[in-house]
Parts: sequence; C-alpha cells; structure tokens
Amino acid sequence: MPRFRRTWTGPAVVCLLLAVAHTWPLATAPATWSSNDNADAQLNEWILAWVAHTLPRAPFDLFQGNIFYPATGALAFSEPLLVPALLGAPVAWLGGSPVLVYNLLVLAGFALTAFAGYVVMFAWTGDRAAGLLTGATFAFNTHTLTRLAHVQGLHLYALPLALLAVDRLITTGRTRDALWLAAWMAVMAYTSGYLVVFGSVMIAVVMIVRAGEWIPQARTVAIRLALSAIVAIVAAAPLAVAYRRAAIEQGMVRSLASVSEFSATPAGYLAASGTMHHATWSARFYKDPVNSFFPGFIVIGFAALALAHAARRGTRTETLTRRRIGMLVAVAATGCVLSLGTNTPVYGWLYGVFPPMQGLRAAARFGNLFLLGMSALAGFGLAEVRAKAGQGTGVPNSGRFRPRSAMALAAVIIAAANIEALRAPFDYRRFTGIPNVYTLLVDEPRVVLAEVPFYPRQAAFENGEYVLNSTAHWRPLMNGYSGHTPASYAAYADVFWYFPREHAIEGMRRAGVTHVMVHPDRFGHEGDDVIRQLDGRRDFELMGAGAHGLRLYRLH
Repeated sequence: MPRFRRTWTGPAVVCLLLAVAHTWPLATAPATWSSNDNADAQLNEWILAWVAHTLPRAPFDLFQGNIFYPATGALAFSEPLLVPALLGAPVAWLGGSPVLVYNLLVLAGFALTAFAGYVVMFAWTGDRAAGLLTGATFAFNTHTLTRLAHVQGLHLYALPLALLAVDRLITTGRTRDALWLAAWMAVMAYTSGYLVVFGSVMIAVVMIVRAGEWIPQARTVAIRLALSAIVAIVAAAPLAVAYRRAAIEQGMVRSLASVSEFSATPAGYLAASGTMHHATWSARFYKDPVNSFFPGFIVIGFAALALAHAARRGTRTETLTRRRIGMLVAVAATGCVLSLGTNTPVYGWLYGVFPPMQGLRAAARFGNLFLLGMSALAGFGLAEVRAKAGQGTGVPNSGRFRPRSAMALAAVIIAAANIEALRAPFDYRRFTGIPNVYTLLVDEPRVVLAEVPFYPRQAAFENGEYVLNSTAHWRPLMNGYSGHTPASYAAYADVFWYFPREHAIEGMRRAGVTHVMVHPDRFGHEGDDVIRQLDGRRDFELMGAGAHGLRLYRLH
C-alpha cells in the first residue's frame, strides 16, 4: 500500500492541488465564482445541465435541446460534453447549480489531464518526477489557462492516454491495448469533436513514424488497429448520427475561409499568457488567447535534453526511448503545422481528404498536439537527468547528486515550470443564482418563451444569460447561443429585434410565442418606456417580476 500511494495517490493529490492553485480563487467558492462574463461558459453550463437533466428522463431526446426553438437537434450545434457532464451529473442531481457543476468540472478537467500526462510518462520512464513535469505542463500551459470558459478544452486526459495505448499496441500487439485505444477515442468523441480529430491525426502520425516497428508484425497490429477503429466507430455511432443529421439540416460545414480567422501564427508560439512572461517580454507577441502556444523555457530546455539523448546510440531500452522521442517530435510538429491552418497548404489538403476536419473552426487548437509532444519530451529530458543522478529509472548514481538533492532539484524544476505558466489569481464574476421568476414557467401548461431584447444573429452571444437561465424551467426557448446559429433564429431575430413594435409582437404570435421575459436594463434608457407600453396592453399579462427589473408576461 505505501508503494501504491507513492506511485499513484501522491501524484494524483499533487495534480489536484495544482488545479486549485492555477485556478485560484475558484476553489474557495465554486458555487459563487464564475466565468459568466463569457457566453461560452454559460453555453457550456447549459450543455452540462441539459445532459444531466435529460439523460435519465428522455435519453432518446438528448440532442433535442430546448434552445433555438423550433430548430431541432440543438445540442449538436456545439460540443457534446457527455463525458464531463456524466462526471458532474451527481452534483447536479443533488441540487448543485449549473455554475457549481461547471466549476468542479474545471478543477476536475485540469487535475485529470495532469494525472493522465503523469501516467503516460511514468509508464515510459518509471520516473514520478518526470511524470509530474509532463502532466503539469500539458494540463497547465499558456493555452489551456486561457480557456476557463471552455470545459472541453480542459478535459484533455484521453489524448495522452490514447497516445500510450497506440504506443503499447505497436510494441506488444495486444488486443487489450487496441480496446483501450478504442475506449479513449470514444471518450474524446463524447467530449469534443476537436479532440476526436486531434486523436485521429495523432494516431495516424504515430503509425507512420513508427512503421518500421510494426510492419514486421503488420498482420497482428493491423488486425488489432482495425478492431480498435471498429469498436470506437460503433461506440460513437449515436453521436455521429446526431451530428451528421444536424450538419445536413443546418449546413454545419466550416469553410476554409472561416478557418483562417482562427488559425495560429508563428508569433503565437512566442506568445505566453503566464503572468511572469507576459509582464516581461511576451506581451508584444500575445494578441489573442486563441493564438498562444509558448511552452515555457523549462519545457524547451528539457525537451532539448531529450533530443540530445535520443541522438546517442545505446541499449535496446534506449532504442525504444529514442523511437518514442522521434514519435513525440512528429506529433508536436504536426500539431504546430496544422495549427497554422490555411497559412500552409497542409491544412487544406487534410480538410479535403478527412471530412471530420470540415466541422472545425479554430485550427489553432491543433496546438494542443504541439504542447502534448513538448511536455512529453520534457518529461523524457528530466528522466534522463535523474537517471544519471540515480534518482529516476534505476541507473546507478553517478555521484554528482545526493538522493535528497536530486529530489529537491526535481521539485524545483516542476515548481518553476508551473510558475512560468501561472496566471492566477483570476478575476471571476460573482454568480448570485438564476432569478426565481423563471420558476413560474415550470407549471405553465404550455410555454414557448422569447426573451427580449432578441438579438440579431451576429450578436447571438448576448443570449448566453438567457440560455443559462433556461435551466430553471427547461421549457422551449426561441433564443439561443451555440457554435452554430440556425437560419430560423436569424429569420426570427430580424423581426423580434424590434420589440415592442406591433409587427414584432405579431411576429411572435405567428411563431407560437406564449410567454415573454423582458430585460429592461438591456434596453438602456428605453427600458422604462418598454415596460409602460407593455403594462398598457391587454394582450400582455404580467406573471411576475424579478431581479434587475425582470418582468415575465403571458402573451395572449
């Protein structure tokens, strides 16, 4: 048991503590602090809550989200987040708010991703410190720490574990490893469409780079790889059907022109969001959090040591390490090139031959593969240093370091890498709860809700609060915000935007709207006049009022 605690429990606790530190002060009040100044966070809170609400009640209606009514398949307009949602569902079922669930999943995503990185490097080197360096720098880096509003961008644990599974499949050809690879690919698919594309590209790169190892046993490895692919495809089939239907019905295909807007640039690989770097030298390169991938000087330094080690010839074990290092270089390079999007011809070629690429918008996020490769290379570099000191993989002590000194040095290196990435403390927005007036809709016999102002398509992100508030009643909502905005919403917005003019109200009736929630403060200086107009009409029946002047009406 003591050995088990040292190998797994201790590192798991370290990963959790790092998650708390890097998101500070989130853990001090996870039900109160929020990232709700960003509509993406509110959308993801809704997705997590919708899955927890619908899956046990009406699983076959899971993708029929209540937003963007009357459009169908609204959950498929964005990431599925089913795996994070299931992790957070017990908290939701016990009455936890969508914000509490989301914040706990932010902490869990960071901690699990760090621990997965640890598992991979420990499996390859037997060195706990190297594992912690890999896990920490992959989970907490200049890119992930700008994505607190994107829980899918923090639950990356299946990516390194899939890398470990395909490595084992190549080296052993076991069915068990093929099934693990399928499982991790399914986890990625049920978390994020981006992740399953990253995983597919990563596996293809690994198989190409390490072809010399598996071709001598091609029949065995190919059969196991095919089994893995079939199992993963079958497991993800319900998801694929839902997204395929949405793509056909809604025209959800990203053009290459749209990809160019969210592509990385070479300067982005010098952009660091960490406070220390940003305040000293990197601010001139940091223009957009989407384009920020500087891995840190610690990572670069130890990755260079790993490459230097790989250049030397040695034992059979060292040959395998050298092959893994070459594999990681290829993964990192592929991620870097693809993150540049349309700035190179490679992305356009892959876009044409690999249809799942056509659902992606932010090519820059391929930088996650670069960061994974660099973090793992840094782990190999630290393992080599510790092996020479007799503290890592069992190589006799060279006499240069005493055991305690080597352990302390490793701790300093890991701490320094985390300090490089540190952005905390963050300025969160205080969440005071969903206004109680929304609960009046729960027992209404029929509800189709429109919230006003009803924003035009280009400002649909303003609906983020409306989407989150719908978790208090789950009734059909004509407003919406997601990765895709349906054409039906745009058509309604062209009319409803002019509320409370008569033609806008008549348009609502024709659309089947039964209730209207008015946000006077969002109308600016016209808010009081809007309320006076509605209170003077017989066809608007006031049901209740709430915080910030909210007023809920029945529309007759």
